[in-house]
Amino acid sequence: MYETFKTAALSLLANKSRSMLTMLGVLIGVAAVITMIAVGTGASRQMESIISGMGSNVIVLTPGSNRQGGIQLGTGSGTAVTYSDAIAIKNECPSVLEVSPTVRTTTQVVLGNQNWATQTQGVTTGFFSVDAWNIGEGSFLSETDIRGATKVCVLGSTVAKNLIGEGNESEIIGQSVRINKIPFEVIGVLAPKGAQFGNDQDDLIAIPITTAMRRLVRSQISDQVRGISIQAIDANSVDSAMEEVAALMRQRRGLPPGREDNFTIRNIAQMIESAKQSSRVMALLLGAVASVSLLVGGIGIMNIMLVSVTERTREIGIRMAIGARRGDIRFQFLLEAVILSLIGGMVGILSGFGVSQTITKFLGWQTEVSVFSIILSTGFSGLVGIFFGFYPAWKASLLRPIDALRAD
Repeated sequence: MYETFKTAALSLLANKSRSMLTMLGVLIGVAAVITMIAVGTGASRQMESIISGMGSNVIVLTPGSNRQGGIQLGTGSGTAVTYSDAIAIKNECPSVLEVSPTVRTTTQVVLGNQNWATQTQGVTTGFFSVDAWNIGEGSFLSETDIRGATKVCVLGSTVAKNLIGEGNESEIIGQSVRINKIPFEVIGVLAPKGAQFGNDQDDLIAIPITTAMRRLVRSQISDQVRGISIQAIDANSVDSAMEEVAALMRQRRGLPPGREDNFTIRNIAQMIESAKQSSRVMALLLGAVASVSLLVGGIGIMNIMLVSVTERTREIGIRMAIGARRGDIRFQFLLEAVILSLIGGMVGILSGFGVSQTITKFLGWQTEVSVFSIILSTGFSGLVGIFFGFYPAWKASLLRPIDALRAD
């Protein structure tokens, strides 16, 4: 066994360049499989973190769709959701704990000689609990700020860092920043949440929704909001909360029985589970596509081993003439194919891990290299070597010693 392994290793080392090029196909295939599964697994984990962060008892109310000229328009084309709807939902729906209506606009914020383009959100006090925000410095907005439409703001950590420098967030509390040339007093800085699917969640400013409507988006007449996030009392109250909100909205909009809703209510947990299923399917599809390169690498191994059999015909004849059995010849060539495949697989695992870390670092996507993907890739690369190496090994073992010795 040792001598066979030694002979196989020496044969591969005798043609280093060819052996390395042969392994390249398997290397790329394994690295691709590892990376794709890592991206898919990371996406699923990120979905789970969203659920744990927001809770499974959150539902979202948005405008529905309208029909115009027999054409069904897209979601959001229906009657707008309003701040008044949010107040009514909180006051009249027993299963609802908190509501978070929001309006959003892109703004330029300035502090001294520093400025930053960001998204400013008009929110209520419910925004911080529904979206699970923690305060890093200072305080949240208060009900007094909402009722009085005061010019105060709470900065995301990214905005604070770019305005005053990292580590100096506490120094910005009490200072005045200009948001679209309107002065606002900074009363707090949010604790960082990090990136989500490449988007920086901390790149925002929260101001009272009433202030946003009157001074930034100027929708005080219609009091329209982008949507309303609604937090049920607990996970068991989600269904009843959805029924209560739907009934209230139909009543407020005067919809007769039998007429379809012109608004949309979605359960966050269901939305995220659907997204998780999609990410799993996508990961499997990407993994299947990546596996094609493993098959290409296997075909490369088979071709090279067939060339090797042709080049080493006399060697095979000599070995068989001095007593080597057909099984010995077959095992040696099969072992060479497996060694090529496994070494390519090992290097591919390291490459896949490196690519996954690079994606996380530069794109901000969460990736996770699982033990399952490593075992799968290693096993698959070994099977590729056995499968595609068997035919050349079998062909070598069928050579007759006399014919092999006569070969040039």
